Amino acid sequence: MTAADLTLLSDLTPPSLERTWLTAPHPSLPIVATCSSDKTVRVYSLTNFRLLSTISGGHKRSVRTCAWKPHVQGESVLATGSFDATVGIWRRWDSYGQAEGGAEVWGLGSETLNSNGANNPEEEDDEEWRFAVLLDGHDSEVKSVSWSPSGMLLATCSRDKSIWIWEDLDDGDNNFETVAVMQEHEGDVKCVVWHPVEECLASASYDDTIRLWREDIDDWGQVACIKGHAGTVWHVDWEGVDNVPSTTAAGEKGTSLSNDWKDRRTLAGPRLVSCSDDRTIRIWRRQPKEQQSQPQLGSVGIPSIIRPTGADETWEEEMVLPQMHELSIYAVAWSKRTGLLASVGADGRIVVYEELFMIAPTQTMDTDPLTDPSTIPLPSTQWVVIAVMDGAHGIYEINHVAWARRADRGQQKGNEGEEVLVTAADDGSIKVWTLNRKCSGL
Repeated sequence: MTAADLTLLSDLTPPSLERTWLTAPHPSLPIVATCSSDKTVRVYSLTNFRLLSTISGGHKRSVRTCAWKPHVQGESVLATGSFDATVGIWRRWDSYGQAEGGAEVWGLGSETLNSNGANNPEEEDDEEWRFAVLLDGHDSEVKSVSWSPSGMLLATCSRDKSIWIWEDLDDGDNNFETVAVMQEHEGDVKCVVWHPVEECLASASYDDTIRLWREDIDDWGQVACIKGHAGTVWHVDWEGVDNVPSTTAAGEKGTSLSNDWKDRRTLAGPRLVSCSDDRTIRIWRRQPKEQQSQPQLGSVGIPSIIRPTGADETWEEEMVLPQMHELSIYAVAWSKRTGLLASVGADGRIVVYEELFMIAPTQTMDTDPLTDPSTIPLPSTQWVVIAVMDGAHGIYEINHVAWARRADRGQQKGNEGEEVLVTAADDGSIKVWTLNRKCSGL
């Protein structure tokens, strides 16, 4: 039973006339970049839903992916990946970090674009984007790009089955250095995404696996290979580091369960979510090193389906979410703010899920305080569907979904602004949705 309604807030206008692959919300401003088959990246305002900039001229084929560099002062830096096998770095001087959120520079204050969204302010804005550098190395289409939490490393992946890691030397001359090329995947690499706080990279592939990568003594290598999906893994995303499941179903024990959860999760770290051509969404959890070090002799007790090739980290399938999609699931997004999950795919459906604490009869709160915390099981949870939207973009497949904040300035203290969903589809449309919780709740 659903417990929320998805409501269309607005379309981003004007849309692309060709397929839109992906949307990338800015990490701090209420703007979003979109990638299109028309070889452009468009930047829209999430305040008035109109076009602010069109970035073009850097790629010869479809722009498949883009990502904003975090922690940049005085300018915006955007990485783009294209079917022409190249990665572009774009820069635009602005005043965020100096002015209040940079909103006026982006046309998000009282001065906004005219109603057609394609007038002189846009043309002037285009001129301010600089194609800083072209990163050349992949042999085929680039499918995903992702900046590390520090912003110093850029990961890219391709149809050529490789993952590249580039270091931004930050020397004022736009120089990047290749620090690693990983080629363990046996098929197209569809997605790369960095851990929210660590330099740990997760990748998803046409070979049905998820792999994790870390640097060890100046050399990057695979630390886990997660198997479980029965088809292409289209997308992965990390849980937010502060996420705690909802206590709605846990009643008075909710606070105790939350505390237990936080203590136990400190050892394991954030989880991963993945979606696949097999129409499933799966949650994966790293086994704390205190546990995984015990059964390593002969690898007894670790099913082969989850045993990593390098034995550095062991990741277990924690949950398969309720199966709600009838066709391939192309993207899944884990809200870092609320912990909600959203998924989209070839069936044109948007589904939103929530994780709830459950009271397990066998679980007691009077655990021996001398017990090793790593041996205490996580409180039981279940994922429930709280909202479904069929035909969200008409008859068209939905390629991507992302959580974004609508406002970043002018709101009352303590109010982080409204969180919305942004979806992109084959017809070029980009839609912004609000999630309205029903009063009765769960």
